[in-house]
Amino acid sequence: MTKTFTPRTLALGLALAGSLGVSSTAMAKTPATSHGGGSAAVATDNITEADVLAAQRAWGDAVVQIATEFDTQGLAKAKATADEVLDDAYAYQYGPVLFKPTLAPMPQNIRTTKEGALAYFVGDNKNFPDDKGFALKSWRKVEFKNAAIQLRGDTALTIGNVSFTDKNGKTTTVDKSFGYARDDEGALRIVLHHSSLPFTK
Repeated sequence: MTKTFTPRTLALGLALAGSLGVSSTAMAKTPATSHGGGSAAVATDNITEADVLAAQRAWGDAVVQIATEFDTQGLAKAKATADEVLDDAYAYQYGPVLFKPTLAPMPQNIRTTKEGALAYFVGDNKNFPDDKGFALKSWRKVEFKNAAIQLRGDTALTIGNVSFTDKNGKTTTVDKSFGYARDDEGALRIVLHHSSLPFTK
């Protein structure tokens, strides 16, 4: 069954691994230090490995959803979903996002705006005429293989490979780095997205 992501569900998926919808802010239980024991809820901004893995899964599932909607419902639906994904998963509301697409010629190989990212996801933008829409290529599975994850309090960095498998079973693997930061409501947001094809001799 294909998962459907709304802005609410995707935001929760990016906020916490296994979240039960109680809060988008990470909470940890620690023993109370005064007046009779018990336990107290202590808020923390620290990003965990589970948070990062959940964010990666949500991103991959969203790419599959965009591709499937394009195949079954057309460009308008896929573009609307991609727009929501960028709002929910990335930090464009707070400023520039460091976005380097896999296949984009200079001078548009590095982009910092939502418009540039949306164009790369789904094309259909005359300001980015070379973009055909990487998320429209009938992807049916996205798998992350992390080489390393750095957890730095309320930020995290990852580097590794991501494999995209289309409806015909063909797989394309790219090198990817992501940077994450918590927003003011506790949700994980992408602040760095760097992608390239592996070097071949």
